[in-house]
Amino acid sequence: MASYLTITDTSQAVYREKMSRFIAFAIPVNSPEQAREIISRYTNEYHDARHVCWAYMIGADRTTFLSTDNGEPSGTAGKPILGQINSAGLTDILIVVVRYFGGIKLGTSGLIAAYREAARLAIAEATVVERHETTTLTLSLPYQSINAAMQLIKSRGITIVDQQFDNTTLLTISLPLDILPEITSRLLAIPGLCIRE
Repeated sequence: MASYLTITDTSQAVYREKMSRFIAFAIPVNSPEQAREIISRYTNEYHDARHVCWAYMIGADRTTFLSTDNGEPSGTAGKPILGQINSAGLTDILIVVVRYFGGIKLGTSGLIAAYREAARLAIAEATVVERHETTTLTLSLPYQSINAAMQLIKSRGITIVDQQFDNTTLLTISLPLDILPEITSRLLAIPGLCIRE
C-alpha cells in the first residue's frame, strides 16, 4: 500500500453522558515512543481525571497499534477508541480520551458507546490527509547531466533532501514509493548518472 490516511494536527472534542465528561484528543504521531511520551504528558496534565484511556495506530501498513482501558472494565475504552481509528482507516494517530466521572455508572455498553463517540468526535474535528509512503535515493551525476536530472525531479514534484556539488554532484531525493520504478528507470537513462546504495 503506497498511500495512507492520517491527520495533520491535534484536534479536540468533548462528549457528555450521564454527568460524565469525556475529553478526546486526536494527535498525529509517528512512533510508539512519541505516542508514549504524549500519553505520559496527558496523564500528568489530567491527573485529577478518573481515567485517561488511549489507543494508537502507527505505520502505513497499520500493523503497530496498542490500546488501554486504564482502569475501566476490560474492553470498554481502549478497544472502542481503536475501533474508531480503524473505522476511519487512519494511521500515525494517537487518540487520548480523558474521563471525568459524574457520579452515575454507565455500565459496560454505556462506557463502550461513550468512548467510541468521544473518539469519533475527535476524529471528526481533525483534518484528514492522504500521504504517500516515501523512500530516498542518492544520485551521483556529472555536471553536464544536472539539468536533465533537475527537469525530471521538478516535473514529478520530487523533494530534494540534500545536494552537494563537487567534481561529481550528489543529490539525495525523497519520492513516493509508488513512482519509484518509473523514476529509477528514467534517472538511469540520464548519461553518467548512477544511484548509490
